[in-house]
Amino acid sequence: MIQETTASEAQPKPQLGNPVRNFTVQLSPTRRGARLARLLATEQLRAWGILLDPARQIVAELATNAATHSRVPGRDFRLTLYVVAGILRIEVSDTRGDCPPCPQHPTRDEESGRGLLIVEALADRWGWDPGPRPRKTVWAELVLDHAPKPGNPNSGARGAFSQEPRR
Repeated sequence: MIQETTASEAQPKPQLGNPVRNFTVQLSPTRRGARLARLLATEQLRAWGILLDPARQIVAELATNAATHSRVPGRDFRLTLYVVAGILRIEVSDTRGDCPPCPQHPTRDEESGRGLLIVEALADRWGWDPGPRPRKTVWAELVLDHAPKPGNPNSGARGAFSQEPRR
């Protein structure tokens, strides 16, 4: 059920210089769920007009970690994106609070183990917080100091999922 409330005209409406934007979705802890997290985040960033990269890469890495290393059958993970005061915060919460994230240093020929190193390289800040047992939240923040450039395919204005016809 969707509920909508409106402020009465007698009350002054708050004026925000930077609106708060929030998106949350719960997904299955599978490779398909991790892929869907990246696709949904991409579309939300486009809707907000935020540069897609490096945010979608960070979402992909954190969601993949939740789906592979923190997977508990029957327990979903949650992706949350929000923008406050020019900072995009990406959060992925799972139910493996007993497994804190720890960046690995794989050898050159290993095929995995670089996800948190990628997050560390791309994010302005990142970390994790324990939640109510058994949860934990791994987060990354990006300072949004660059405005999207019209016509840039990574600007969030147009892309593969845009409703506009391709030219």
